[in-house]
Amino acid sequence: MVYVTRKVHFNAAHRIHNPEKSNEWNTRTFGKCNHHNWHGHNYVLEVTVSGMPDPDTGYVIDLGVLKKILNERIIDKCDHKNLNLDVDFLNGIIPTSENLVIAFFDQIEEEVKKNASQGSRLYAVKLFETERNFAEYKPKD
Repeated sequence: MVYVTRKVHFNAAHRIHNPEKSNEWNTRTFGKCNHHNWHGHNYVLEVTVSGMPDPDTGYVIDLGVLKKILNERIIDKCDHKNLNLDVDFLNGIIPTSENLVIAFFDQIEEEVKKNASQGSRLYAVKLFETERNFAEYKPKD
């Protein structure tokens, strides 16, 4: 199995807040990440596709095509945006890194499958919120 990874970045603001809970609960649970005027991150997103290279191209997926998918489906929608308010596919989601990797995976899975070599699949999505904090999503087969 070959694993091919593309790294992209974007900048965005968010507020970690559960509208089903009280303001006190949110402040106690999320601390400064719950600040009512938002806060931002310089996110780094890594997307990995797994499979065997196509015999005609040698690619698991053309990295230029993967870049285009990521730009159209995630970066163009999230970069310099408020993840709570501006991104349609995140509507109703608490924008933690854990929830974002799942949402991003769902946003690109079918497009990656259509453009990767036969039998290849979207393997993992990893999102760095900071240099030291990240979440990774690898669904079960």
